[in-house]
Amino acid sequence: MDEPIPGVIHWTAFHEGIHSEVSSYYLRAERVLIDPMLPPQGLGWLAENGPPALILLTNRHHYRHSDQIVEAFGIEVRASRPGMHEFGSDKQVQPFDFGDQLPGPAVAHEVGAICPDETAFELPSVRALAFADGLIRSRRSGQLGVVPDSLMGDDPEEVKRGLRAAFARLAELDIDNLLLAHGTPEIGGGRDALRRLAR
Repeated sequence: MDEPIPGVIHWTAFHEGIHSEVSSYYLRAERVLIDPMLPPQGLGWLAENGPPALILLTNRHHYRHSDQIVEAFGIEVRASRPGMHEFGSDKQVQPFDFGDQLPGPAVAHEVGAICPDETAFELPSVRALAFADGLIRSRRSGQLGVVPDSLMGDDPEEVKRGLRAAFARLAELDIDNLLLAHGTPEIGGGRDALRRLAR
């Protein structure tokens, strides 16, 4: 676990479903989890450091260990409305709409392109954007980029055009840091990175 921005805890854990390490975040003062896998120290660490009050999902595929956290703390999970079909009645997930201000505070911005519910959360208190699958850090090169064409469906070029348009929009926000669900965060220079990727 590390604290790349004061008050933002980051950790990685192995995701059995995709056979890869993924990132999760906890905004300590706000008591908000983003895309949570259980931290290495387990539920006990969350209880001692909060406990959490809310889970935010950047897309429907990032429910991850939310079940265990909901059961332990009785908290709510929020996901964007276009992805709600993923969750059965056994999941305690409530929808948000793009543009909504959520607790944290977090503002939900549409990314789309890669899937209809792809969201970036603007976190003004730490000048950060939290991304789902639309922006990743390559495990091989360590560079920021997008997922391989093989994960972009039938028209990768159209998906990439949509992502570039989203990056250009998001680069207009007052942000400096990028929190990635796939890869280590980009601390500092986030707007410039998005502008480069938008070109």
